Amino acid sequence: MQGTEQLASLASRPPVGPARLVYGRDVATWDAVRRIARALPETTEQTSGEGLLQWRVRGKGFAWERPLRRADITALGAAAPEGPILAAYVPDLGVKEALLAGDANVYFTTPHFDGYAAILVRLDRISVAELQELLVEAWLSRAPKRLAKQYLAASGWATPEPRPRR
Repeated sequence: MQGTEQLASLASRPPVGPARLVYGRDVATWDAVRRIARALPETTEQTSGEGLLQWRVRGKGFAWERPLRRADITALGAAAPEGPILAAYVPDLGVKEALLAGDANVYFTTPHFDGYAAILVRLDRISVAELQELLVEAWLSRAPKRLAKQYLAASGWATPEPRPRR
């Protein structure tokens, strides 16, 4: 996608300005995703061939824009959300299940992601603080081990349990 087509695609996205209030808390926008993701070491932002945003660490994706596809809408039926959707890796399926059980208003999945350590997020329902935690965990799950260790040491984030290598 080039030039005006790409700009038209970006213009058709929901506003990326300041967060709105939902349920009494600031909620995330694409600007917040960009700001948080880009602040993580060696992260690049790319636009896919379909014009969708992706964030990668050393070439490995950790979060991406993921609108629902026809099969997703069919599978979810009336529960299919509207609005911006972010997909993000999680450390393992146990974390995914905990997120799904913890806040079904924010997190969801589709059959496409069954057995896959990734979660779908209603961007307009997640707080900026929770988004930051999710993106850092996604980044840590995909970053090279040495880079993740350096980040944790420098940032003061608690060191997670050892994660299985993929």
